[in-house]
Amino acid sequence: MASPDDLFFTQTGMNRDSVQRILDNSLKGTDDGELFLEYRQTESFSFDDGRLKAAAYDTTQGFGLRAVAGEATGFAHANELSEAAISRAAEAVTAVRSGYSGTLGSGPARTNIHLYSDQSPLESAPFDLKVKLMGEMDAYARAKDPRVKQVSCSLAAEWQVVEIMRPGGEIYRDVRPLVRIGVSLVVEENGRQETGYYGGGGRKAYGDYIAPDYWHSAVDEALRQALVNLRSVPAPAGEMSVVLGAGWPGILLHEAVGHGLEGDFNRKKTSAFAGLLGQRVASPGVTVVDDGTIRERRGSLSIDDEGTPTSRTVLIEDGILKGYLQDRQNARLMGVAPTGNGRRESHAHQVMPRMTNTIMLGGKHTPEEILASVKNGIYAVQFGGGQVDITSGKFVFSCTEAYRIEDGKIGVPIKGATLIGNGPDAMTRVSMIGNDMALDSGIGTCGKNGQSVPVGVGQPTLRIDGLTVGGTAA
Repeated sequence: MASPDDLFFTQTGMNRDSVQRILDNSLKGTDDGELFLEYRQTESFSFDDGRLKAAAYDTTQGFGLRAVAGEATGFAHANELSEAAISRAAEAVTAVRSGYSGTLGSGPARTNIHLYSDQSPLESAPFDLKVKLMGEMDAYARAKDPRVKQVSCSLAAEWQVVEIMRPGGEIYRDVRPLVRIGVSLVVEENGRQETGYYGGGGRKAYGDYIAPDYWHSAVDEALRQALVNLRSVPAPAGEMSVVLGAGWPGILLHEAVGHGLEGDFNRKKTSAFAGLLGQRVASPGVTVVDDGTIRERRGSLSIDDEGTPTSRTVLIEDGILKGYLQDRQNARLMGVAPTGNGRRESHAHQVMPRMTNTIMLGGKHTPEEILASVKNGIYAVQFGGGQVDITSGKFVFSCTEAYRIEDGKIGVPIKGATLIGNGPDAMTRVSMIGNDMALDSGIGTCGKNGQSVPVGVGQPTLRIDGLTVGGTAA
């Protein structure tokens, strides 16, 4: 394979100067735009019932050509990398500049920071080792506990090469690895079945994830969750104090608050946070950042999909709203700087402001102090699916591992608990913030307008008062 630096032209036979001329001509009189070139290799494995169920490998490539004029965008894409295809796309996108005369914005700033290796994770371990790994995970889980009745394992990786061409010959390149591993268990006791799950991953090769210490702990955690759920009782219902665990429960913050702080929703005034810059939107002590610069994390990027370096953007500081997440178009229309949050699922999708790793910073309380402060409530450690309405901020999240809190002590595990509330309101009900901020294990995928991108979340242990819990107890 050609090196990432000349991949799109050496392999396709396209002439770089010719493609640059097509791009320059198509973006005359616009405010912004680019040619986004992408090459992607992906593989996935699934193992179930003691055997390999599926193994898939795919290679995709293509381009997306975008012209931005004011609030309008012309966009065309194709899986064919050729000068003829790009010329046809140029004819389509130039319609957006009809009757419009703009001034092309300057390109993104440059960065020498690279947050991950260029190595393809697909090539970092042989095929037979990947299959053997999942068989060993299956055998290990069944040997740990006779109540294990089913084991499902998954392994996936991708290697994405992108080149962003801008008018005038500006070029931005990135090579992005990504790996994810997962294990799900079903246990049975006295006719009752429950499940447990663990997943992890990041922007690096397979090495760390196929090491025995890692996958042993992954299987152990999935088994622990499943056995906890065997003891669970129906969840209570009502308004009560809720303690959220550190790490993955930050997905509630991501959904209920993070999306509402994306620039497009606020420019269009469809977010519950629109027009509130400089105002208090959360309890004192609540500081939320979006940080795409954390090395090798699932949500991290050296540059976003417009070429802008990612950054650590302070969204809420000590409860005060400080900023929004911006791509280039929304930043220009709102008169602010881009934050490196312009992301797209692939060359076939348009750029939107999206989160990277969204994190609430730690506070001063120990988790033990927070739990001891609650007389009657629940402790939510793991979450499953959730829904949020961006305009109102209302959310519903299901808990996959949760416990009663009684007189400051963790009590019986509960099943069927859902958390119901309003994101902006919930942030004003945060009464205690732990000193144990943790990031998730590397499993997050965020959906928006039909596009999915990898993300990260993180938070410390939190106490939120007066949150509505939907339960199943009679």
